[in-house]
Amino acid sequence: MDILKSLGHPEEIYNLFKFKMGGCRTVMPKLDYESMTDTLRTCYVYLNQTSRSFAAVIQALDGELRHAVCIFYLVLRALDTVEDDMTIPLARKVPLLQGFHSFLYQEDWCFTESHEKDRQVLEDFPTISLEFRNLGQEYRDVISDICQRMGLGMAEFLEKKVGSMAEWDKYCHYVAGLVGIGLSRLFSASQLEDPEVGAATELANSMGLFLQKTNIIRDYLEDQKEGRTFWPQEAWSQFAARLEDLAEPRFLDSALSCLNLLVTDALRHVPDVISYLSRLRNQSVFNFCAIPQVMAIATLSACYNNPQVFQGVVKIRKGQAVTLMMQATSMGAVQTIISQYSQEIQQKVSPVDPSREKTLQILESIREKSVCREPLPCRVVHLSPVCLSAAMLLAALSWQYLSASAGPSAGASDVQGH
Repeated sequence: MDILKSLGHPEEIYNLFKFKMGGCRTVMPKLDYESMTDTLRTCYVYLNQTSRSFAAVIQALDGELRHAVCIFYLVLRALDTVEDDMTIPLARKVPLLQGFHSFLYQEDWCFTESHEKDRQVLEDFPTISLEFRNLGQEYRDVISDICQRMGLGMAEFLEKKVGSMAEWDKYCHYVAGLVGIGLSRLFSASQLEDPEVGAATELANSMGLFLQKTNIIRDYLEDQKEGRTFWPQEAWSQFAARLEDLAEPRFLDSALSCLNLLVTDALRHVPDVISYLSRLRNQSVFNFCAIPQVMAIATLSACYNNPQVFQGVVKIRKGQAVTLMMQATSMGAVQTIISQYSQEIQQKVSPVDPSREKTLQILESIREKSVCREPLPCRVVHLSPVCLSAAMLLAALSWQYLSASAGPSAGASDVQGH
């Protein structure tokens, strides 16, 4: 039960109840599905089915930007589904990826041979492409351009593994940095943000790289089991003869050294993240961008020097995720959150870790970018053991009742994961 995982964190319990009782609406207002066309409503169904982390924040965006970003996400999800499907022969997959952007203007194109879990976005691509063509030209140009560039990049890496750290950056640029660049251009096209946001491609690229690298680091074991390799050889070859060796208990020290090296590399994007977020003016856009970033640094903190990365799944608590989502609504609060998790990572840095000096140097640069901080609300209650036991029982029973009677809150299942 989610609430039991947060028993040592009273603030998380408070926010879980607040979220369940409707507090989610402060950052995720309810959509008016009745006013949508059938095809657009279907697109939002697919959005909620295929995204565990972005569906909620996408649906909280203002005005027509919401629909543009929803379609942008689904188009790239369809493209990514083709890339992920290991049953499609390379001879067929490469031209599919390279020409995927052209399918946006082919009314009847669909792909019905995928075995991936998100294959519905390919099987019913005509619904998605129809809503794409219903968007304004300023949005269509951005989505088509990013789709083309991403497809070409994905095709490039199909037949080669990520070798150097520079190639890791390049791969992450293709699959995530371009998403950040495209989103920034959509923000500016909507006029909710200034043109400079869309023009800041380096900062937008860092936003995407930070999220992608966090996912790659966290998903080591899952990717290994499915035969996928995303950790750069330049990193892991310093510590093991084969990437899969890092999962063996006898190589734990080496595995942790490699893990910490990659976390350190991901952290170097955080100063750019802070700079990017500080340029945003629209509240819905800020929430959309900030929430995944604070979740990512919380996840990196959980992963740093953690053997569980090589043994199972590392996730932040749902109470922790909900608290971050409800707090990360201002620049000051985001800086405070980033500073707190940076300090948490710093406390875990081992005196003998090979990346120690570089890690501390990057954490210091993050601290300097987070100097203007505001205190986060805190509701710490000190209870006697008897009262605490009673409170735990009451909280568990209340949570079970609320879950059964109210059903899942919008976005409650979308605050963790990819």
